[in-house]
Amino acid sequence: MSRFVILIPTYNESISIVELLNSLATIQNRYQFDVVVLDDNSPDRTADIAQNLGYSWVSVIRRPGKAGLGAAYRAGFQTVLKDEKYTHVVTMDADGSHRVQDLGAMFTAAESVANGIKSIVLGTRWMPGGSVVNWPRSRQLLSRAGTAYAQAILRIPLRDLTGGFRIYSTSLLRSLNLTDMTATGYCFQIEMAMASDLAGAIKIEVPITFVERINGVSKMSKAIVIEALWQTTLWGLSRRLRPNADKLHYVK
Repeated sequence: MSRFVILIPTYNESISIVELLNSLATIQNRYQFDVVVLDDNSPDRTADIAQNLGYSWVSVIRRPGKAGLGAAYRAGFQTVLKDEKYTHVVTMDADGSHRVQDLGAMFTAAESVANGIKSIVLGTRWMPGGSVVNWPRSRQLLSRAGTAYAQAILRIPLRDLTGGFRIYSTSLLRSLNLTDMTATGYCFQIEMAMASDLAGAIKIEVPITFVERINGVSKMSKAIVIEALWQTTLWGLSRRLRPNADKLHYVK
């Protein structure tokens, strides 16, 4: 039987984390998942607020400081993989951009693959049925261009390589050398997709509606975009020049 745990990284998400956890509470009895909030020492007391909501299925990992999305998720992976009861790990943003109402279809897709098989389910904006809300045309073009470039240079036929709404089977995560991964910003999503591909995981895309955040400030910056472009280029060259070495680097 499948058992899910949702990882939610936070930094100054005191308003949106309450809305998200209350929304997750409306479906928790149906799907019986746990939630782990990964807080990077938010000055606005996000960790305290999440803990004080009193949900028994929510726990909080308090990290010493802001270290980036990739570092937060890797810490979360290492923690939840110690518990053998979980079959799948969900990654989800705290800011409301990933809708709770899309989780049902993603859970169903994950459960369509037998437990113990390496798999990744990707919530996908850029496919039939997928969409974005409140994004300017320039932001949409940037996201589409980034995915198209990553698709081409990494030779991975997925339509949303930069999206962060995903479900990984624990068998996949346990097969990866997570401690050897270094990406920090949004290129962490590309690195995980590439590692999953190298591991031979079954890949399933599910259309989602992505909603631009209403509360707080976006973490996206020019530096993050440049990091992702540069790192993806290096990964692409490496995959062409030393494919066997890359597999050994990412897969146990």
